[in-house]
Amino acid sequence: MVKLTDHGVYLVDGKVSPAASLSPAEARKNTIAYSILNAHNSGESDSDLRIRFDALVSHDITYVGIIQTARASGLKEFPIPYAMTNCHNSLCAVGGTINEDDHVFGLSAAKKYGGIYVPANQSVIHSYAREELAGCGKMILGSDSHTRYGALGTMGVGEGGPELVKQLLKNTYDVKAPEVVLVYLTGTPKKGIGPHDVAIALVGATFGNGFVKNKVLEFVGPGVKNLPIDFRNGIDVMTTETTCLSSIWETDEVVKKHYETHGRPEEYRELKPGNVAYYDAMIEIDLSAMESMIALPFHPSNAYTIHEFVEHADEILAKVEEEAKKKFGKCNLDLRSKVKDGKVLADQGIIAGCAGGMFDSIDEASAILKDQSTGNGYFSLSVYPTSVPVSLELTKIGVSAELLSAGAVIKPSFCGPCFGAGDVPANNGLSLRHTTRNFPNREGSKPGEGQLSGVALMDARSIAATARNGGIITAATDVDYDYTPHEYHFDSSVYKKRVYYGFGKADPDAELILGPNITDWPTQYELADNLLVKLAAVIRDPVTTTDELIPSGETSSYRSNPLRLSEFALSRRVPEYVGRSKEVAATEAGRRNGENPEELRAVLSKLGNVEELMASTQFGSCVFANKPGDGSAREQAASCQKVLGGFANICYEFATKRYRSNCINWGILPFTLAEGAEFPYEVGDYVFVEGIRQAIMDGKEEFSAKVVTKDGDVKEITLYVKGLTPDEKEIILDGCLMNYYKNHSES
Repeated sequence: MVKLTDHGVYLVDGKVSPAASLSPAEARKNTIAYSILNAHNSGESDSDLRIRFDALVSHDITYVGIIQTARASGLKEFPIPYAMTNCHNSLCAVGGTINEDDHVFGLSAAKKYGGIYVPANQSVIHSYAREELAGCGKMILGSDSHTRYGALGTMGVGEGGPELVKQLLKNTYDVKAPEVVLVYLTGTPKKGIGPHDVAIALVGATFGNGFVKNKVLEFVGPGVKNLPIDFRNGIDVMTTETTCLSSIWETDEVVKKHYETHGRPEEYRELKPGNVAYYDAMIEIDLSAMESMIALPFHPSNAYTIHEFVEHADEILAKVEEEAKKKFGKCNLDLRSKVKDGKVLADQGIIAGCAGGMFDSIDEASAILKDQSTGNGYFSLSVYPTSVPVSLELTKIGVSAELLSAGAVIKPSFCGPCFGAGDVPANNGLSLRHTTRNFPNREGSKPGEGQLSGVALMDARSIAATARNGGIITAATDVDYDYTPHEYHFDSSVYKKRVYYGFGKADPDAELILGPNITDWPTQYELADNLLVKLAAVIRDPVTTTDELIPSGETSSYRSNPLRLSEFALSRRVPEYVGRSKEVAATEAGRRNGENPEELRAVLSKLGNVEELMASTQFGSCVFANKPGDGSAREQAASCQKVLGGFANICYEFATKRYRSNCINWGILPFTLAEGAEFPYEVGDYVFVEGIRQAIMDGKEEFSAKVVTKDGDVKEITLYVKGLTPDEKEIILDGCLMNYYKNHSES
C-alpha cells in the first residue's frame, strides 16, 4: 500500500524519473513547497528562511497565554488575521467560571487588538481555517499541532505559542530550508475506504523510522484527482503524526469547487510542480490497494489492517497490555477480554474533530447505518460535526436524523474526544475513534489513580460498520451498503450571526477582561555564567509525548494560570517531578537571596571555588528523556518546566522541531547527546556546564560538562546544542522570549 524510496527523485512532466536535465538544487526550486516558502521568506538567504505568515489560528487553551505573552512584549494590535476559536474548553465544565472567563478574555482581546473570535461550539479550529482563512499559495501558523491545510493549497505549520507571539510582534518564523518528500498517489480507493485508512497506513510507514521528520510532504500524482476534498483534508491533517514540518498538495477543479462553495473563489489558483522538480525522497501510495485500517494504543503508527488485527487480536493486544504495564505499573490494562469467539468487541465509537467530523465522513457513516441499529448493549456511538455549517447541512439533508434513528448521539462541534475532555470510556474500555491521536491518557483516563483505557483509531466508515454490528470491530469494506454522496452547501450566514470579525478594527480603548484565573507569567532570569541542573525526571521510553510532559484533558482549564498549570507537569508519567522541581527552585531562590544553601555548597565543592561558583552559577531542574516532544504543539510542555525552575532538557534527539522551539523560547537549554553515548545517570544527579553563557555567545555547539552523582562521584560528559539561530542564542541568553522582547523594547 505504501512504498518508501530513501533517495532523491525527479518529477518530470508529472512522472517520476531517476534523472533530469536540472541539478537537484535548481530543480528543488520547482516544487510547490519551495515556491510558497520562497514567496513568504523575508530574509536574503535561501537556506535560512525567515517566514512571515498570512494568518494565525489558536484555540481556547492557547490564545490566552499567547496574548498575555505578546501583551507583556509590547503588542498594540494584530498585524495579520488572527482567529481565536473556542473548541477545546467549550464544555465549560471544569474549574468553575474559568473556562468562560477565557472566552470572555478572547472576545475582549479580539475587540482590543483586532482579531477574529469564533464562539464556543461554532467550529473546531481547523475546520474554521479551511472554511474562512485558507487560500492557494498562503501560509498559516497555528498553536495547534494539526495546523495542516495542504490539500487546499495552503501550507500550515503547527507550533508553540511563542512562535505566534513572534508573528504578532511582526517578527519571523526562522527555519532551515526543509527537505521536500514527494508523496505520489495512484489509483482509486475502493468502497468503504476513507481518509483515516490512508492516513494510518502513511503514519505507520513513516513515524518510527523518522522518514519525513521536519520535512515537507508534497502530494501529487494521478490518484489525487480521484479523491474528494474532505478525503484529501482527512489525510492531510494526519500528516502531523508523521512528524513532518508541513504539507502541500497540487490543486485542481476539486479544490476550485471548495473555494466556490465557501464563497471565496478568488482564493483558488492552480498549484503544481514545475516541469522538472526534485524531491529528497519519495512515498508512493496505491489508493486502490488500501485496506480498512486500525491504529492500536498507544500511537497512530501502531497500524494494522483490520483483518490482520482481528485474525491475531489476542497476540497483538497482549503486546499493548505489556506496553501499558511498562508505562503504568500500577494499572492492569485488560483488552484481551474483548476477544470472544474470533471477534473483537469495542465499547465505544467516536467520530469527531478536524479529522473525523467532516461532512463526507459523517454522510457515508449515515449510509452504512441506514435502517440499522447500534444496539442496546455496552457499545455507544457519538458523532461531532466539525462546524455549525456542516451540522446545519447534515440536518437539512436528513443525515443527522438517520444517525439519531440508528442510535447514535449527535453532539456539538468540539475537540474534546481528541484530548480527553469528552466521552471518556470506562476503565479497561476500548474506544474506536476517528480523531487524530490515541496517545496514553488521551481518552481521559488517569493511570496514577488506577484508571486506564485504550483508544484505537479507525475511519468513520469502519466505526459505522462496527456500530451496525453492535460493537464487533468490522471493516467497512466487509459491509454491504448503498451510498450516493450528497453535494455539500456551505451556509455562511451562521458565522455572520455569531462570529466577531474584528481584523483591521483594533480599538486600543477597549477593555481587556481578565478573570481571576488569568495571571501574568512569573519573573524569568537571564542565563548565568555557569549552569548547574539537577535531574528531576529520567524517562527512558523510546519516545515521550507532550501529553506525558503536560497532560491534556482536565488540565486545559488551567492553561491561563502558569503556576496552577505547572502542578500537572509530568503528573501522569513521573508524579514526583513537580515536588522535586519545586525543591530545586526553592534552593535557587535561596541562592539569589544570598543564603548559600548547603545542598549547593556540597555539590559546588566538588567543582571548584565554592564562593565564586555560588555567585555565578544558576541552579535549576532538568528532564532527561530519550526522544521528547512527540505530538502536540502546546507550549506548556516547556513553559511548565520553566515555571517550576527548569533550565535544561537532555536527550538524544527532540521528537519534533516545535517542542525544541518551545524549549528555546522559554530559555530552556536544549542539550543533546551523541548517538550511542551512554547516560547512566538518575534522578538526583547533577550536571554542571561551566562557562555556558560565554559559550552560547560565542556560538559553540559542543560543551564539556561534569556530572556529580548522588554518591559524590564526578564524571565527564559531552553535551551539544546545535543549530541555534542568532535570535535563538539571544533568547536563551535573555532567559526567555518575553525577556528578549522586553530588552529589545528598552534598547
